[in-house]
Amino acid sequence: MTDASVVLWGRRIGAVSWDETRALGIFQYDPAFVGAGIEVAPLKMPVREAPYEFPALPKETFKGLPGMLADALPDKFGNRLIDAWLAETGRSAGRFSPVDRLCYIGNRGIGALEFEPTVRKATRSKKLEMAQLVDLANRVLSEREDLAGRLGGEDDAGALEDILSVGTSAGGARAKAVLAWNRDTGEFRSGQVKVDEGYEHWLLKFDGVSNNRDKELADPQGFGKIEYAYYLMATAAGIDMSECRLHHEGGRSHFMTRRFDRDERGRKVHMQSLGAMQHFDFNDPASYSYEQAIMTIRDLGLGMDVVEQQYKRAVFNVVARNQDDHVKNISFLMDRSGAWRLSPAYDVAYSYNPSGSWTRDHQMSLAGKRNDFTHGDLMVFASNVGLKSNRANQAIEEIVGAVAQWHEFAERAGVEHSDVSRIEKTFRMNLRDK
Repeated sequence: MTDASVVLWGRRIGAVSWDETRALGIFQYDPAFVGAGIEVAPLKMPVREAPYEFPALPKETFKGLPGMLADALPDKFGNRLIDAWLAETGRSAGRFSPVDRLCYIGNRGIGALEFEPTVRKATRSKKLEMAQLVDLANRVLSEREDLAGRLGGEDDAGALEDILSVGTSAGGARAKAVLAWNRDTGEFRSGQVKVDEGYEHWLLKFDGVSNNRDKELADPQGFGKIEYAYYLMATAAGIDMSECRLHHEGGRSHFMTRRFDRDERGRKVHMQSLGAMQHFDFNDPASYSYEQAIMTIRDLGLGMDVVEQQYKRAVFNVVARNQDDHVKNISFLMDRSGAWRLSPAYDVAYSYNPSGSWTRDHQMSLAGKRNDFTHGDLMVFASNVGLKSNRANQAIEEIVGAVAQWHEFAERAGVEHSDVSRIEKTFRMNLRDK
């Protein structure tokens, strides 16, 4: 068995063991943590002395781990980087278990959970060159194999170290980097090591990377501008989001968003996606609903203002065609007292492929539907979650009004004219009250 300690804010809260025969992780809270009064996974793993294991969870999504731990695993891009590192060090990816991968993430993960012993030593803080990171991200996501075997030179070894230092822990399938950015100097450093005062924690999505995709179509160059325009539009519609910006470099525009799993002092904030919190499978579209997301908000004891905020996010996704609205794109944050809150919205972008199986319809249903919505459906949804009709209509008006200004937001973001008109044609602008 492979064993790892799970640490939160410097305190060991439990341990996970990997049973290779059953391909299953067994988690148990530390006896000293039982009775602490803090619930890090309140809905599926409330604190108790007995161990937890979940053999029935889909292996493709949860990798044999409880949701709280599976949430910390890297996705496609991060796993490719780890596999390159394994090849470089002469180790087999097939024998590197999910618990080993947690230990590789160590203290560099999204959220506040840390895993010991760490497999890979921390790197020193140094200035990073964005163009080199983009080049290496392209090579990582190329469909060819044996990345490490093609990185033989001294410069390549340094480049691999650079992208390993920023790319392995960021969630999602697309190429991204966890960075520390100095607003005064414009300098980037790895966001996974300690940095000097004056640096802020940001997540950057690479622009201009071939094969940069989630399930279907690869992102075209310029996708960062589209996502930035959506950020402007969503915040105008009353959606709570972390600060976002564009970083222009070499003809590319990389989308940046300030990390909300780090506070103003750079301290870690515990985070769980809806998928982790409820053991929902994000690879199984059509199985989950926005009503279930709001039931989770209620289960966590959050107020009607949070319900209304999630209602707005759902309606915005419907009107503006963000149909990649799966259960890992809603998250919750826990402070050091154990109080939970809804995270800012993220991954708010145009996502619609009428000929694809993934984003042809919404990932989550609303009023029992994943497409062909009417104003009546939005009102049924409001009724289902206890939102008064006047508040719902006010939210719908505000959102449709913001989306009607798409041209203005797109121009501010520098979106190509062909993309502006292509996207605008798909908006659902007929959802106002008649």
